[in-house]
Amino acid sequence: MEYNLADLFESVVDVVPDREALVYIDHPGTGAERRLTYAELDAAANRVAHHLIDSGLKPGEHLGLHLYNGVEYLQTVLACLKARLVPVNVNYRYVEEELVYLYRDADLAALVFDAEFTERVAAALPRTDKLRHLIRVGAPPAGAPALDVVAFADAESAGSPERGFGPRSADDLFIIYTGGTTGMPKGVMWRQEDLFFAGLFGGEPAGDPVKRPEELAERVAAGGPGITFFPTPPLMHGTSTLTSFIAFNYGQRVAIHRKYVPEEVLRTIEKEKVSSVSLVGDAMLRPLVDALRGPLRGTDLSSLFSVSSSGAIMSETVRAQFQELVPNVLLLNNFGSSESGSNGKATDDSGPEKGFRLEVNERTRVVDPATHDPVPVGEVGRLAQRGHVPLGYYNDPAKTAETFFQKGDERWVLLGDMATVDEDGIVTVLGRGSQCINTGGEKVYPEEVEQALKSHPDVYDALVAGVPDERWGNRVAAVVQLRPDAPSLDLTAIQTHCRALLAGYKIPRAVVVTDHIQRSPSGKADYRWAKSVASQGAREQ
Repeated sequence: MEYNLADLFESVVDVVPDREALVYIDHPGTGAERRLTYAELDAAANRVAHHLIDSGLKPGEHLGLHLYNGVEYLQTVLACLKARLVPVNVNYRYVEEELVYLYRDADLAALVFDAEFTERVAAALPRTDKLRHLIRVGAPPAGAPALDVVAFADAESAGSPERGFGPRSADDLFIIYTGGTTGMPKGVMWRQEDLFFAGLFGGEPAGDPVKRPEELAERVAAGGPGITFFPTPPLMHGTSTLTSFIAFNYGQRVAIHRKYVPEEVLRTIEKEKVSSVSLVGDAMLRPLVDALRGPLRGTDLSSLFSVSSSGAIMSETVRAQFQELVPNVLLLNNFGSSESGSNGKATDDSGPEKGFRLEVNERTRVVDPATHDPVPVGEVGRLAQRGHVPLGYYNDPAKTAETFFQKGDERWVLLGDMATVDEDGIVTVLGRGSQCINTGGEKVYPEEVEQALKSHPDVYDALVAGVPDERWGNRVAAVVQLRPDAPSLDLTAIQTHCRALLAGYKIPRAVVVTDHIQRSPSGKADYRWAKSVASQGAREQ
């Protein structure tokens, strides 16, 4: 047995077949739900895997998942792993041109998609080269284009519920497409063994990773049920899928919703006795605070042990607000990326005054991007990680050469985040180099200014971008969303607030108040949008 994700999942199924693995709330508030034990989820995945093989798909070919959250998403990922196909996440917000790019760049041979996206799929399909097998979840809307598709229910019923698959390998691939905040999406190619250790903590996030594949099931058999993981962001963004697999490696239960509705998230925590919630930053945590202060006041969250964020920071201000309402919950700002898996977690004193400080794992360093040598204490470098790292970007040798390097006997990945390290090994993350604002020779990282802005009691959300300036080259501009009951907030008030937390050159020189901050479905910042809005607003000021 190797560190193959399908093999590992099946080993867990065999020791806890009757334990509940997955509960899915289809339409929050309606009561519609599905529950599957480990044996039922395994059989459901086997059926789809056999259908894919019977349809002529070969090991190593790529299958896209163009889906909302649902049983079908995780079922299909497992089916791909079982059949040695490569699962590829597809951002369901993409429109025709973006889909054409991703379908072609990823060399998709098959696609599983929600019926809601039929029109977009039909528009992109004629310009794809290899996509030949379509499976649709649900009935198409009235007037949707006709496509040569297999209904997901038919694919599932046609396949055998038994396993009967050939041997698999630790080298089987898992591809995660990451859009980042700029540029076209890139497919990060993970060997499954590397993903198991870097992204799934080797089967044990809170302790020592397993030393051999068989140990995973032995640990599950020795333990009991009782933990429910609730990944609330879209599964198509990778983090939620990995969180689900962390739960499966524990032999525990996963709860998922089709879409993020804050009030229904709280109701599910209460009803299902959820232990651990994962989300993305203030954009997802703040609505929970608002609901707990308003219509969901008094919701029983006593089962909840932790709330963790990755992909965006839970600010000190919003964390404190949530902690006041739910005092016994551990709030964790985790740090990682599609290219590195986990790098570490934020220290308790992270915030607008000291910055975003990390306790990193032993595989993470701050290095000079030119020499790849560790930087001296206090100097700015880029985060890098060694050991279990991806093979590179699919179909992009140039970006692979820029990002991945060999040093000694180890493979490294150079991340886009600028950082410093102190005498105690604590890393302060400054922000993405691509978003850095150069104003009069000084460098300003948006995330630091955003934390300061969001600590203002009237600010609900904020993004920061650089806008052109004749004297300084660029100046710092803030795009701010106020709380519904907040009075108007002018530039002077913003500057007065920030001056107590930031050096003078970091203080916004322009502010645009907007009704809504645009973010991705997972809560990640949309800096292209912020720069456009900030530039327009700055010209008018």
